[in-house]
Amino acid sequence: MSELVTGEAVALELRPARLPSRALAVLLDLMAAMAVYVVATIALVAATASLDEAAQTAISIALFVLLLVGGPILVETLSHGRSLGKMACGLRVVRDDGGPIRFRHALVRGLIGVIEILMTLGVVACIASLVSARGRRLGDVFAGTLVVRERVPAGQAGFVPPPPPWLAGRFSGLDLSAVPDGLWLAVRQYLTRMGQLDPQVGWSMAERLASDLAGRTGAPVPPGVPPAAYLAAVVQERQAREARRAFGHGSAEGGGPVGPVGSAGPAGAYAPPVYPAAAVAPDVRPAVYPSADPGTAVRGERAAPPQEEPSAGRPSTGFAPPA
Repeated sequence: MSELVTGEAVALELRPARLPSRALAVLLDLMAAMAVYVVATIALVAATASLDEAAQTAISIALFVLLLVGGPILVETLSHGRSLGKMACGLRVVRDDGGPIRFRHALVRGLIGVIEILMTLGVVACIASLVSARGRRLGDVFAGTLVVRERVPAGQAGFVPPPPPWLAGRFSGLDLSAVPDGLWLAVRQYLTRMGQLDPQVGWSMAERLASDLAGRTGAPVPPGVPPAAYLAAVVQERQAREARRAFGHGSAEGGGPVGPVGSAGPAGAYAPPVYPAAAVAPDVRPAVYPSADPGTAVRGERAAPPQEEPSAGRPSTGFAPPA
């Protein structure tokens, strides 16, 4: 699996395409381009029979560059990384962060592909793909792209639970440009597996990730917001921004402003870990953890599970409490 951090509706755990499938896709693309080139050349020869030899040669070179170089670039740009051969093989070109490619990515891949595929008969591209851990050729390295397999068996991608409704849209003003892909990956992996972690370990991991994320965004975690809920809300905000960028401004909304944090507390896996009273030594003071209400704290006493007494005014968040 490739460590891709995606903000749109692309699964994170995508398999990088290897040399055999990529070579087959390139072969299919070249066959389609050559068929179009032959048909266009025959039509061009018939249409330019009255011109001199120099004009016919110039037009033939322009047609070759337009169809075999500009054609793949245009197709990958319009189809967001799916050429004819890649669609047949179940492949797609994506950015390093998992998002859809744009014209500049397709342009760099196409121009370098002329050298490493057409001029060297694919020898340079094969060597680069074999050396790269993700099977990337030189065009992918310079363009910052990756060819992945779209046909992944269902159920492999982890489900990222949504944040509580009272946090929806609260972080719409954060600057997420300085957050590296590695941190996004760590946050997403934590959110998909936090139900399998020990409550104490999961809480400390969430605090570290929330501290790192807050340091990158330049805004501290709001008081009273559990770290897991903060991480889920920021990830949802990033997904909403990527979806709006890819599909239009009206396709995904992160939610509007909400009331104060204390108006509705976290539930389920967002609550701090609860420690049995018997597990605390008589001479050791139990740790204090922040709860949803800034004026209260959770000590060693066991609290009633939030799922048993749901609030009438707050819908379910989709999180299950850790075992």
